[in-house]
Amino acid sequence: MSPVGIVAEIVELFAQKGGSNYGGEAVSQLEHALQTATQARAANSSSALVCAALLHDVGHLIEDETDAARDPILLDDQHEDKGSRWVSHHFSAAISDPVRLHVAAKRYLCTVDAEYLDCLSPASLQSLREQGGKMSAEEIAEFESEPNRDAAVLVRKWDDNGKTPGRVTPAIHDFVPDLEVVVAAE
Repeated sequence: MSPVGIVAEIVELFAQKGGSNYGGEAVSQLEHALQTATQARAANSSSALVCAALLHDVGHLIEDETDAARDPILLDDQHEDKGSRWVSHHFSAAISDPVRLHVAAKRYLCTVDAEYLDCLSPASLQSLREQGGKMSAEEIAEFESEPNRDAAVLVRKWDDNGKTPGRVTPAIHDFVPDLEVVVAAE
């Protein structure tokens, strides 16, 4: 797919499916993505990290053969794996790794930072249980060996703060320049 094509596909994906509820939270998928990416931009992050923040939950928006068999009561749909696979077809590991690791980053932070657990929403606490809960010592070591773990931790923290109903953010089209910069660099 051409660079222009993937950017248009992302914008269209959010236009078509971004209005769906974000996993039991009081915001839509699009609102959550925009709030998360806006925080990345406010932190003067690279375009790659802004795009990772924007796309971290894209796995909720794309469909595959496992969706039909999924239990609708469970919040854990392995969206990080599905999203990472999709993102990795179009972008580098600087973007796909934080997508792949943002659930592991939640589990990691819950294990190493006692205060972090207290900041999770009820829906995030439920998905944490479904995603395996706190990490074992082996899982911590594995996560800490990931080259893009720090980016994943940042995306995770922005994710947790990206669930505010009515928060004003730039529109999806305002993130097109970040997407274009990253696509051009690929």
